[in-house]
Amino acid sequence: MSEPLIIDADGMYYRELNQIIRDKVKEGVTHFRLLNVNGQRYIGAGLTREVFIEVFGVAGQDLGIFMKGPTIVVRSNAQDCVGNTMEGKKIVVHGMAGDVCGYGMRGGKLHILGDVGYRVGIHMKTYKDMVPVIIVGGKAGDFFGEYMAGGILILLNLWDNDSRPMVGDYLATGMHGGTIYIRGEVDPYLMGKEVGQVEMTEGDKALLKDLLEDYCGDFSEYHLDPQEILDHPFTKLIPVSSRPYGKVYAY
Repeated sequence: MSEPLIIDADGMYYRELNQIIRDKVKEGVTHFRLLNVNGQRYIGAGLTREVFIEVFGVAGQDLGIFMKGPTIVVRSNAQDCVGNTMEGKKIVVHGMAGDVCGYGMRGGKLHILGDVGYRVGIHMKTYKDMVPVIIVGGKAGDFFGEYMAGGILILLNLWDNDSRPMVGDYLATGMHGGTIYIRGEVDPYLMGKEVGQVEMTEGDKALLKDLLEDYCGDFSEYHLDPQEILDHPFTKLIPVSSRPYGKVYAY
């Protein structure tokens, strides 16, 4: 990897920061290291080239929105809407992330080490041959997988010393595509009526193994063991209706 272009974002307005990144990408820069980030929004927005962006500090809203080519690694937390409508490549967050992560996401991977907020994976979809993947290492709030139309959503609940519920209410409400895997048992009371629990297959286990090896590799300093994670039972959720709200439409 090339030497990074270091940008000190301390006190910098988000538009200025993003304009610098776009201009430098056009000049051929492929590796950025952003220091002292403090809530600047839209980092990586709309970029299509294969660049690597390291973020030191808290990334602001809509990190990686509409992006297709970059890999973004956040060495702290991220605010709401990480990976909004992203089409490809990867975002790795070494901390927590806020609400609505992966909104309308249709490609690429989103790996989050800690907890996430509400409505993660909402309207997530498979687009042509692209299958988006979100893996959350901690816990999730209400409406996890709401209106999910495709892709793979995984909740690991790795930090067992935390006594809070692993997932909130209205789990997968309105789900009509894709698959959700949750490490542990899920109270059916939490689930939307549009989703059902089915048995894990050998194919599911092989898929999870591949995805978790990649996830654990992104967080290698935490010494996560994919097989140890897989040794714990998983709950698999799929939609039981392709048109959960068909009756509300006028004809």
